[in-house]
Formats: sequence, structure tokens, C-alpha cells
Amino acid sequence: MGTAEEFLDEDEFDARPFKDELDHKPLDRAMLGAFAELVVGDGGGPVGDLGCGPRRVTAYLRSLGVPAFGVDLSPEMVAVARRGHPGLRFEVGSMTALELLDGELGGVAWYSTVHTPPELLPTVFAEFHRVLALGGHLLLAFKAGDRLRHLDHAYGHDLSLDIYWTSPEQVAGLMTEGGIAVTARLVREPDEQERPRQGRQAYLLARKAPATR
Repeated sequence: MGTAEEFLDEDEFDARPFKDELDHKPLDRAMLGAFAELVVGDGGGPVGDLGCGPRRVTAYLRSLGVPAFGVDLSPEMVAVARRGHPGLRFEVGSMTALELLDGELGGVAWYSTVHTPPELLPTVFAEFHRVLALGGHLLLAFKAGDRLRHLDHAYGHDLSLDIYWTSPEQVAGLMTEGGIAVTARLVREPDEQERPRQGRQAYLLARKAPATR
């Protein structure tokens, strides 16, 4: 299973549609702002924007005072991100096997799992738990529902891409089972500039819990 960016040439990918995406999403900005405030309040440890794509959220978190860096499975997308923000750190990596130390991160953020099959979510959350410091924060955004959509064409290119809608209750349960305690949740309807078929968007704010005895 690959991301859309894996099938795109970095010189052909147009990042402009993503550049100002947060401008018309006040609730997204509010969740990111709350996440940034929590991370900074707990010492401002580094934050991994996992599945960063064309860097928009990585850069936004940096503007909020968070030492964020991006990780994406696609070398082409990482190249686009580096070209757009040469002063920021972007790396190629997989969420199931991050090249990070145990407890290295103060936070993990954003649309990290939208292309992840639900059966792999426990593995991904276990890796998030490993790299988060005790008390570290997670802000996960995803499409709320229960369906799968396969794309053969997007961004003006032929590709092969699966997009998963998952239940907020299911995701919260898996996170809790993995030692990441949900502290807040938001589900919003698609806004006027989003396609109605995108459906509801969910956001879970969570924290790495102490080990139970």
C-alpha cells in the first residue's frame, strides 16, 4: 500500500493547493494550537509530523513555537517539502519502524493514518507509544466513518491509493489499549471548500499514559 506521493515526480507535483489549506479551517487550527500549547507547556520536546506530505502542518507547528520535523514514506514528497522549506527537517521513514529513539518525542501529530489499513493501526500506535516520552502528546486527525475508497487518479496523475474512513470510537479504543489515553475529541462536518464526499473529519488529542502496575 502506497501513498499518492510515491507515484508522483517531485518536479510535477503541485503543492500550491495544500499551501493555504489551514486558512479556511479554524477548527483544525484550534486543535493544532491546543496541541502546540500542551507540548510547549511540557518542555517543548520535538514533534514528529508523521505522514507530513508537502510540509504545511510541519511549518505551521514551527510558527507556533514547536520544534517540529516531518517524516513521510515518499522520497518524492520529502523532496518537495525540503524544497519548499529548506530550513526545516524532513526525513523519509515508515510509521511502523521509525528511526527514532525510545521516548525521543514530545509529540506526534496530524493525518498520519488516513492511508493505513485498520488492521495495522495497533502496530502504528505501538510505534507512536515507543517514540513518545512519558506524558508526550498525540494529535491524530482522520476521516470519520467506516468505508474504503480506492483512487486510481488524483493530483492530475495516475496512481494507486487507498483512503480509509475509521470510527473515532474504534481508533480511541485502539489508542487506549496501546497506552495512549485520549483526553479530547472533535468531529466536524466537511466545510464549504471540501468535497461533500470527504465526509466528517475526526480529531483525537491524547497523551502517553504511565505504565499500569
